[in-house]
Amino acid sequence: MLHLRKLISPFLSTSHLPALSQTSPILPLYRLLATTASIPPEPFPVEDYLVTACGLTRPKASKKLSHFRSPSRIDAVLSFLSALGISRSGIASVVAADPQLLCADVENNLAKRVVELTDLGLTRPQIARLIPLARVSFRTSSLASNLGFWLPVFGSFENILKVIKANSGLLATDLEKVAKPNLALLQQCGINVREDYSAYIIRVLTRHPVHVQNALLNIEKLGVPRNSPMFRYALMTFAAQSKERLAKKMGILEMLGWSEDDVLIAVRKMPGILAMSEERLRKNVNFLISDAGLEIPYIARRPVLVMYSHEGRVLPRHSLLKILNARGLLDAKTDFYTIAAMTEKKFLDKFVHPYKDSIPGLAVSFASTCAGKIPNGVDT
Repeated sequence: MLHLRKLISPFLSTSHLPALSQTSPILPLYRLLATTASIPPEPFPVEDYLVTACGLTRPKASKKLSHFRSPSRIDAVLSFLSALGISRSGIASVVAADPQLLCADVENNLAKRVVELTDLGLTRPQIARLIPLARVSFRTSSLASNLGFWLPVFGSFENILKVIKANSGLLATDLEKVAKPNLALLQQCGINVREDYSAYIIRVLTRHPVHVQNALLNIEKLGVPRNSPMFRYALMTFAAQSKERLAKKMGILEMLGWSEDDVLIAVRKMPGILAMSEERLRKNVNFLISDAGLEIPYIARRPVLVMYSHEGRVLPRHSLLKILNARGLLDAKTDFYTIAAMTEKKFLDKFVHPYKDSIPGLAVSFASTCAGKIPNGVDT
């Protein structure tokens, strides 16, 4: 049939076909071939295949691979990764992070990357550990040069793995325009990244140097000393966001009744409140003022209250305290911050377990509130 179709394909167009009568014996054959020629090839069920072959969950199977018509290229990449010694879970991780890896040419791309890493002195087991963390960077030509730069900076391959877990973008950043200027700025602040490669510092390394410079100026104006534990936290918060976005979040606090001094005190003590989403910031502050009845200056001097989980910590504890207070079991001098800052175990031992017999359902009610459910069974 294929040979026949090829032979007569020039005649499948009506412009080349002579007028045929409805009773012509060739008309049914023409209609059959014309219909067959217009049927597109059956699509390859790539998502189902990735679930089976890679162990991916269905939401992680990318639509970017929908053009595949066979598993041949996918199988080649998966076989290559497996031969390197990468576990099934490791393969699933790297494919989920970079589905287009499955489009890569094994010989002209992936194999070359492995050779370049081997030339740096990495063993195959080390390469197998690196690839799931490197993600998109694995198939880029800059991988070896970037890794070659960062290895002596952080001192060891094990340190590099920890750093990449915090910021895999480090392996793809521009060394001359971004990495080296940022390293110089951190050194000026007395920060040695080999000794301090916390997530706060590592994320700063891939930001545009202009953002980092502006962040340092803002932190200086804010009055956070460079030797303060909060300095690194402030650096990440200010370097990761635009000036406009930071100003907007400060404006939210002012709209909720905070004075400029209140805002500055809170940000100086806990810069991370400006890293919160606008919705969460507004919601948490509103609750502390309206429901918990706290004064703004009190909150500003204890800004960690704003950052505590509303659903998992502040709301459940506040609800339980209301029950105890209604029954006259709460000391009037009890400080809200002290209670909110307690570990879960200490809070349970002090405010839940002692009353489990006298207030039936108290522990269940507290657990339900922590789980985001509407408590019942305890009357206030």
